[in-house]
Amino acid sequence: MEEFRLEIPVLKDEDRYLAHSDERQVDVSRDPRYGGWVRQEPIYAKRNENVIAVPFEGDADFFRIQPDRFTTSPPRAEIRKDELLLRYVRTDHDANAVKRESDQTIKEIKNHLSWLQEAVEPYNQHLEELVRSRVKERKDWLLANANMAAEIGLPMRKREGVPLTYSVPVKRRVLKIEEIKVEGVFKPEPTLAMAEYEEILQIMKNMAFVMELSPRAFVDMGEETLRWHFLVQLNGAYKGGATGETFNFEGKTDILIRVDGRNVFIAECKFWSGEKAFLATIDQLLEKYLSWRDTKAAVVVFNTNADFSGVLKKIEEATPKHKNYRRGGDKLDETTFRYVFGQPRDPNREITLTVLAFDVPKAASEGV
Repeated sequence: MEEFRLEIPVLKDEDRYLAHSDERQVDVSRDPRYGGWVRQEPIYAKRNENVIAVPFEGDADFFRIQPDRFTTSPPRAEIRKDELLLRYVRTDHDANAVKRESDQTIKEIKNHLSWLQEAVEPYNQHLEELVRSRVKERKDWLLANANMAAEIGLPMRKREGVPLTYSVPVKRRVLKIEEIKVEGVFKPEPTLAMAEYEEILQIMKNMAFVMELSPRAFVDMGEETLRWHFLVQLNGAYKGGATGETFNFEGKTDILIRVDGRNVFIAECKFWSGEKAFLATIDQLLEKYLSWRDTKAAVVVFNTNADFSGVLKKIEEATPKHKNYRRGGDKLDETTFRYVFGQPRDPNREITLTVLAFDVPKAASEGV
């Protein structure tokens, strides 16, 4: 419904402003006072031009649609992304006249928009019914397909070497918690065992592997939707909770696993948009999402660019530039990197950070 609802523009004329006011040369060769249609060559005269910008909200394409009701002399304006430009060229400096003309133009535009609203309102009112009907048709079709496949009774061919990402264990695992060994006067705090940390990362890798094998199913998904696919797998494998958009310390993080009320794993998911944004994501994770107790984290990078190899190289080059980088940079595989970072608020604490990069091809690469 959000995607297909028709949104008629709404003028925010209370926020209009004078975008331009200046003198310009205007061709007046067709003006009767300068010879009218007799003269062939252009004649230029000085005129005063005022441009008034009127912001709006909604779909700009509707300004180009003629409603069922209309006038023979429709209002004119230049359409920009989020505002209309009204131009007035005069021989005098009558500000009140310019304001009256703009008021009249805005009134006429509002009339046309109201007529368009009348035309689209019945469609919007029946949209939910239409969407639900189409979704039900699709569900019924898929269920019939599944039933037919089941009735055939033959096993389906499996891909060779593909992990069973969507299999759920009969008994979910319990995260193993151990104590951090630190020197000095600090009291040891419980932390996620390294073997469990690796297992969690492997589950995430398996999910991403499915995305790479079936890009058509994931090509239009945003960060939030992709994140939930990881959460489904983590919840299927572990007791406790993997949850999205959960408050942790000073901010909200993408994936948080909590055991007995304590955070043991935190990850942030981002689409690759350059080195600067990547380092900012690490900043966000270290300074806003990780508390003093958190020691293991991950950054999941989704790549939709053509040059995935170039993105991997930039990750390797950029990560050691971060101000809290301590050591590491080992490649666990072609797209997984392991680092150790310092806790920004306590130099005695260290954080294990794994960067996982996954290629999610665009639809064009699949011929969709």
